[in-house]
Amino acid sequence: MFLAKRLIGGILDVVSNIDPGQFKPTDPPPPRTPLAYAAQNETEEEKQFRKVFQQLAGEDMEVSPKELMDILNRIVAKRGDLKTDGFSIESCRSMVAVMDSDCTGKLGFHEFKYLWNNIKKWQSSYTQFDADKSGIISASELPQAFKAAGFSLNDQLFQLITRRYCDQEGNMDFDNYIGCLTRLDAMCRAFKTLDKGNTGSIKLDIKEWLELTMYS
Repeated sequence: MFLAKRLIGGILDVVSNIDPGQFKPTDPPPPRTPLAYAAQNETEEEKQFRKVFQQLAGEDMEVSPKELMDILNRIVAKRGDLKTDGFSIESCRSMVAVMDSDCTGKLGFHEFKYLWNNIKKWQSSYTQFDADKSGIISASELPQAFKAAGFSLNDQLFQLITRRYCDQEGNMDFDNYIGCLTRLDAMCRAFKTLDKGNTGSIKLDIKEWLELTMYS
């Protein structure tokens, strides 16, 4: 118990001096709308994307973690400029969980489109700051890559993230970069939603804490 308290206390010390205003998470995905309403109000681009989504999602019109893993791995396999060991099922479960605004365990159209647009945006940052074109982001390149994605990290938080998502040399490949940013973006959005007074702090009971952290 003593060690657990020290661990939690250490993590809180790391994040306690962070200004939430320096983070720029994306807007949350819009709520689901009835298909008939969507068909009448979507742009041509959205209609084309929905056709692609229907092919990817299948009859249930939702993307499961397994389906997301297959989709992402098919795409990155064609990209020689993105080094990756492949998106794992656990990584995709985590991405689905933090994007799953209605807690169905799968991604509906708007949730998937939201994630897809973020991945495209973050892929651009990844390739931009991969200065040596190695296909990975090195330790020296990571801070600027995260900043370009909207997240200026202090040194302590950056060290925590590199321990979790980087290899022993401090390098981060593409699947870990996307997985990390998806989680970071979602947790910052959750914080800003709960911080209704924009005070930079929130108060949670144990039930709220577990709900926030366990399904993510």
